[in-house]
Amino acid sequence: MSIFTKADLAGLFDDSEYGFEKYTEAAPTDELVAEVEAELGYRLPAAYVELARVRNGGTLERNCFPTAGVRVWAEDHVAVTGLYAIGRTATWSLLGDLGSPFMQAEWGYPDIGICFADTPTAGHSVFMFDYRECGPRGEPAVVIVDQEDDYRISFIAPDFQTFIRGLVPEAEFLDSPEETLAEELETVEKGSFSPIVQRGIAALGPVLTDAEATIRTIGRRIVREKGFFALHADGESNLMYSTMFLLYSALTTATSMDDFLDEDPEDPTYDHPCYVMMIPSSYVREPYGFSTGGWARDFVVDWWNQQVESGAIVETARGYRFSPETERSLVRLLNVYAML
Repeated sequence: MSIFTKADLAGLFDDSEYGFEKYTEAAPTDELVAEVEAELGYRLPAAYVELARVRNGGTLERNCFPTAGVRVWAEDHVAVTGLYAIGRTATWSLLGDLGSPFMQAEWGYPDIGICFADTPTAGHSVFMFDYRECGPRGEPAVVIVDQEDDYRISFIAPDFQTFIRGLVPEAEFLDSPEETLAEELETVEKGSFSPIVQRGIAALGPVLTDAEATIRTIGRRIVREKGFFALHADGESNLMYSTMFLLYSALTTATSMDDFLDEDPEDPTYDHPCYVMMIPSSYVREPYGFSTGGWARDFVVDWWNQQVESGAIVETARGYRFSPETERSLVRLLNVYAML
């Protein structure tokens, strides 16, 4: 009698070329199953072997398992990239180059059983069969182990078939466009500014009528245009780059483009004046609210080059600054934005 029904497996795997190349092997023979079990030292769950007869490893379309209190990937679910094949030839097979022995020997995962599925964290968390309670011949529970949290072990499901039946598409956890827009507007309308932005606003003083209102207006216009808060090569993004450079210049003078775009995450000075400490938050030790969460450096480099080529940014004896005409024009525009 089969453990899984067609409904249990419907839409489980995707058909990506990457999945077939890196995860999938031919259906295992009884001899291969026995060899893998002998080498790993554990009996594989019957449901895992049955699934391998249908599809032996692969990346998943139904790739999320709902959870409560397990904070490895998200607050309400964990994500699965792919299931390991029973075999040794695919990169992500049980005995493959990045299989269970490798993850335990090289990444330090605990000796509680078998690593059988990976996550989008690129090795920093992994799903395991946990044999601690049942012994090496018993029915293992499914757990996730978080390397980033001192190899914390979190229970996911009592057995493999429950795990597979509980997987759902990622779409079930995505916000609606309306919810996403509301959250993004909350970010730009109420999110706290980084220390550098706050210092720059204070240093500019009365030059800008209401610098905070100006910056939030630019952010709000970006969100309403794109549906989310991100800076690219559009007009409002370029205005935000200019605003940040104006704040930066109120604190110091850039000796070069790289001085302004300093992106050294090892810089011990938390509030060192540089662009990555202003809007992107991925480099700061204490995240702030008004943030894109990251950045694409090339967009800002292009903005800088355009400003220099047009004469908007000029080289002075101390370094690079806006020309007086450009700064006056920018301030006038930003003061209009403060009233929008």
